[in-house]
Amino acid sequence: MNKIPKQKNVLGEDIEPCSMNPVTGWFRDGSCNTDKTDVGMHCVCAKVTDDFLIWCKENGNDLITPHPEFGFEGLKDGDNWCVCAIWVKRAIDAGHGCKIYLRRTHLKTLEVIPMDTLKKFAVDIS
Repeated sequence: MNKIPKQKNVLGEDIEPCSMNPVTGWFRDGSCNTDKTDVGMHCVCAKVTDDFLIWCKENGNDLITPHPEFGFEGLKDGDNWCVCAIWVKRAIDAGHGCKIYLRRTHLKTLEVIPMDTLKKFAVDIS
């Protein structure tokens, strides 16, 4: 696999890793890096909650059920995961948002979720 060039977060800094346990990211490199093949924009580093996960599952994005064929163990409350920006936005709009790490969230997220909204859910800035 080719080394992925350093990408930027929503703060314009080098993106920080999101999670190695479970290993997340479009490239399964632990970071919310993305490219043009990632049509789902898996670029928001979220600290998922049961409420968020259940809402997603009930609305067609099951992140709970393991899929070993894709190397996916399923998520549980407290896991960090690179979630699709549109799903994070939909959950926020429906009142089921979860915490977000801005330093670990890809700049491309701003195409879907405004910075003011991201800051309301941020856990890594004051």
